[in-house]
Amino acid sequence: MARMVLLGPPGAGKGTQAVRIAEKYQIPHISTGDILRKNVKAQTPLGLKAKEYMDAGNLVPDALVLDLVKARLQEEDCKAGFLMDGFPRTAPQAEAFDEILKETNMELDFVVDIRVDEEELIGRMTGRRVCRECGAPYHVKTMPPKQEGVCDLCGGEVYQRADDTEATVRNRFKVYREQTLPLTAYYEKAGKLVPIESEGGPDQVFQIILSALEA
Repeated sequence: MARMVLLGPPGAGKGTQAVRIAEKYQIPHISTGDILRKNVKAQTPLGLKAKEYMDAGNLVPDALVLDLVKARLQEEDCKAGFLMDGFPRTAPQAEAFDEILKETNMELDFVVDIRVDEEELIGRMTGRRVCRECGAPYHVKTMPPKQEGVCDLCGGEVYQRADDTEATVRNRFKVYREQTLPLTAYYEKAGKLVPIESEGGPDQVFQIILSALEA
């Protein structure tokens, strides 16, 4: 059994590692986005409430997100543990999450914190490009198209998405530093933090995570 939270800055590869960790430990990979979509689709009472906010273009309030998380943790597959990905994002959410765990007689085992140099991540993210027609991914340094601006596969336009521009990426890091980074101190104080220095490719990082957890 393992109950975990996965932390890390934007572009650190959390999604890739979350899938692998969940498979390794045979636990559900839970993200608040998935919970919201599932409840909205199933038209549950909580999902219908969340849909009102989403349809109006507003953020779903913490209290409602926490109710959704609590309901998800009480499902059968979470008895063997879980991996929370992208939640909590702020210290108040972490404190409220601790209360939920107490109410449901659960306790976190680990908080895996993937750490990557910020400038390296910014370079990685701002260098991303994608084909407007077929969605094929490229990178200006590591995987450029043979002809600049033209997709190798379909000849479509290769462009930079708005959320990959330097201004947008730097703002995402600013929000992360202000809102989410304080969680590392919160969980370190609680004795739950497992810091992972992310160097190398996804396979290497996964092995570092496993070694740290098993230690």
